[in-house]
Amino acid sequence: MPAVLAGLACSLSLVLAGCTNTTDNRPTVSSTVPPATAGWSPVVAERLTVGLQTPWAAVFLPDGTALISERDSARLKAVRNGAVTVVGQVPGVAAGGEGGLLGLALSPGFAADRYLYLYLTGAEDNRVVRARVEETADGGLALGAPEAVFTGIPKAGTHNGGRIRFGPDGFLYVATGDSQRRDQPQDPNALGGKILRLTADGQPAPGNPFGNAVYSLGHRNVQGLAWDGSGQLWASEFGPDKDDELNLILPGANYGWPEVTGAPQRQGFQDAKAVWPSTAESSPSGLEIIGSTAYLGALRGQRLWTVPLEGNAAGDPVAHFTREYGRIRDVVRAPDGRLWLLTNGQNPDFVLILALQG
Repeated sequence: MPAVLAGLACSLSLVLAGCTNTTDNRPTVSSTVPPATAGWSPVVAERLTVGLQTPWAAVFLPDGTALISERDSARLKAVRNGAVTVVGQVPGVAAGGEGGLLGLALSPGFAADRYLYLYLTGAEDNRVVRARVEETADGGLALGAPEAVFTGIPKAGTHNGGRIRFGPDGFLYVATGDSQRRDQPQDPNALGGKILRLTADGQPAPGNPFGNAVYSLGHRNVQGLAWDGSGQLWASEFGPDKDDELNLILPGANYGWPEVTGAPQRQGFQDAKAVWPSTAESSPSGLEIIGSTAYLGALRGQRLWTVPLEGNAAGDPVAHFTREYGRIRDVVRAPDGRLWLLTNGQNPDFVLILALQG
């Protein structure tokens, strides 16, 4: 049975955040997964105030330089040794609502091809493009002209998805939202409400379950993608007004939206492994997995969640930094092993760097 957050005991910080759930109707949790606090705990090591404006995603170059996308300005910024520079402004971005310059993914062959993949909202659709990141004569970085990799993903003011990431298999995984078109998530031939699996050139990856780009379906608005040590894909997803989810993604599986949410154990649908009944406590965005712990940034919940993982099961989520730093959009592991958290919507936003202590 999935771990359900409804009955988390309200610590003082959660009480201040408005936690009103009681244990009276709490489902029984049969998980034997050790709590996240038994492993690594996040500790604030550094705060980088570098003038970010609504940052959305971060990736790291081999030399440790961080590249960060800004949703509304369409600027790509680099953070190196605590200093920020503008690498370029991505053309063709039509920012508005939840759309704009969103996810980033570094090519597995970056050392040779220098490709950065970007998910953006354009005039007509959401799309994946790629552009080369080149070093300049003065030691800086410059963004080359983007080329389209995959187009036609439906767009809207909300539910644009946007997280992209290369998996251990070398293929590009793309999270799309339902773009407020509820007929899309259950249609295996539509692109909305899906996780897509593509080659580096934007073709459907070999072995996809429906013979097209779709890898899994029945999603509302996936916001985070990460793999555990066994190579299993996990995804964080927004619920409507309840049932935010952490899902274990299986090829061809149907995660229920808009027919079901959470973990109703209804035949034909895949249950979430962890469920937050109140979206005010979570609205999970960026996701990273280190060891046996998933780290999820929360937007409305304004906190960092840790969720212990064991095999295909998840334990009870544990909250950290509740309402201390505002909305957290992305969680990314840096090459030095620390976690970078991007705050969101404070303008200027900042980077919170966490050390993991056992």
